[in-house]
Amino acid sequence: MVNDTNGTHDTELLAVRFEEHRGRLKAVAYRMLGSLAEAEDAVQEAWLKLSRTDADAIDNLGGWLTTVVGRVCLDLLRSRTRRHEEPLDDTFVPDPVIRPLTQIDPEQEVLQADSVGLALLVVLETLEPAERIAFVLHDMFAVPFDDIAPIVERSSAATRQLASRARRRVKGATPSSEPDLGRQRQVLDAFMAAARAGDFEALLAVLDPEVVLRADSGPLVRGAAASKLVRGAKPVAEQALLFAQFAQYAQFVLVNGEVGVLHAPEGQPQSVMAVTIVGGRITHMYILADPERLGGLGLSDLGD
Repeated sequence: MVNDTNGTHDTELLAVRFEEHRGRLKAVAYRMLGSLAEAEDAVQEAWLKLSRTDADAIDNLGGWLTTVVGRVCLDLLRSRTRRHEEPLDDTFVPDPVIRPLTQIDPEQEVLQADSVGLALLVVLETLEPAERIAFVLHDMFAVPFDDIAPIVERSSAATRQLASRARRRVKGATPSSEPDLGRQRQVLDAFMAAARAGDFEALLAVLDPEVVLRADSGPLVRGAAASKLVRGAKPVAEQALLFAQFAQYAQFVLVNGEVGVLHAPEGQPQSVMAVTIVGGRITHMYILADPERLGGLGLSDLGD
């Protein structure tokens, strides 16, 4: 009988080393993909590749794993483009990261660190795959261009240009948001109170005149009335009044590190809303109401 005790021990040690990097790897993949499920898959694929590699020959395990995850994510982004999956129409909302407003989940700490808002993820979805990889790795995780270049199969100079183009687009399209959680809560409190009361004028007072509402109900109904893009304070206020009877089921949560709203009648999550607040008014609203995607976010414990 062959004694494989040493081999098992080595695998266990390697698994421990890998787990030290898992949180950061998932944060990298999430920003690249905007999908929590795909981010988890990318991290798992990195583990499988590591388990088939001579780890002793890897000088910088964290850097090596980041490179692997980057390549996996690039392939996934390119595959989306080729197959025209998840069309980037005006109603698409990326997966939100949600946790209780009054509780910090230790397992979410790394993912929440330097949280990226849904507004930025929406803009990242419009970038070319190589641009997104270069921007996320360099600007968000300080990976040198020399290390990114082999992933996107460009020279370091060309990779720098990819990130620069992405940076200009992000800067021009991503609205700055109110950073204070207390102030965010106050504005959303006012919005929800106005919706519950059916007070149209109060809704207008808390909405920016050029507010944009993006509602994503999933691929089965995208393009139908449930998925929509609405612009302007009056049309958005009218939409809020249509669902005023459901406002009683709303509760505040943290959505990508900012105050948002979970709508969960009878404890069943039906939608999640994130907002951008500027100057005390809501300028952007992002609503995810895709039943399949909501079901994969583990929200049942929040819908109490």
